[in-house]
Amino acid sequence: MPDDHLTNLHEIRDKLPPLDESLYNLNEEEASFYKQQTGIQDDEELKRHIIAIQTEAYAVCAFHSSRCMLNSCWRQQVFPFPCITTFHFAKLKISHLPAYPQLLKLGKQRPGAIFLDIGCCFGNDAFKAIADDYPLKNVVASDLYQGFWDAGLKLFKRTPETYPVPFIAGDVFDHANLEPVPVFTVASPPTTPRPVLKDLTSLNPLRGHVSAIHASSFFHLFQEDPQLELARALACLLSPEPGSMIFGMHSGLPEKGFRVTPIADRKMFCHSPDSWKELWDGVVFEKGTVKVEAEIVPVTGEELGGLYPNIKFWWLNWSVTRL
Repeated sequence: MPDDHLTNLHEIRDKLPPLDESLYNLNEEEASFYKQQTGIQDDEELKRHIIAIQTEAYAVCAFHSSRCMLNSCWRQQVFPFPCITTFHFAKLKISHLPAYPQLLKLGKQRPGAIFLDIGCCFGNDAFKAIADDYPLKNVVASDLYQGFWDAGLKLFKRTPETYPVPFIAGDVFDHANLEPVPVFTVASPPTTPRPVLKDLTSLNPLRGHVSAIHASSFFHLFQEDPQLELARALACLLSPEPGSMIFGMHSGLPEKGFRVTPIADRKMFCHSPDSWKELWDGVVFEKGTVKVEAEIVPVTGEELGGLYPNIKFWWLNWSVTRL
């Protein structure tokens, strides 16, 4: 990298907002979960452990994102990491989604049902599903950087040997990682065999073989057209078996449009429940072949760690299930 780029990189990193320990706010359920997972029973010790992981991951991910900003990698700009700065990576999202019981049911009743946690960050939702008896051997996690998963293993005091969940580092828009194909159907199932999960180096071998995909705090990173591109990419991963599903949550609005963000000069495109249903049922999938459920849920400022002061904010909770 040229010297002037290095200078710019240091300037970007110097402008990162400082971390604020006062935003640490695990509720009773979350604290109990992390105590059970880490073996740390003292509240202050647990807080120090989570903050140490946050600090380390923030520095590493800031470096990667700063390089992307210098190179105009618009798809990968997660700067300035609100999921890390506000401890959102430690919140339990997946188990509060309406579709979560359906996920656990798939894990118990469908032999070999692959569960993909995409945009997993530190992997706390995958850890939660496994703790609730989803078979570890059928779980795959993926995000942009290996550093996210490495931080998650440290957070939960695991190693790749003691917690052999395959992790795929890659850009979901990169065709070397995931090249979209037409969605599979019962009449046109995948012709490739179910992949050996531990041998995965990209998402491509999973096309048509995934029973459940969880995607939370992910779609809202992109504008409207890339959200459709992302939906089509995830849809081609989904097994054609009835009951296979994609579900998650992200920022939404009662009427689709744009909202302000903590990042200067950047607005976030948000779907409404109606526009989200229309996207999946009739655009991504043939109309009438999926059941789409979507609801808008107001969020308090405290839950967002002060990211959106004096601004109304909603989560869009959703699921897409093949009929």
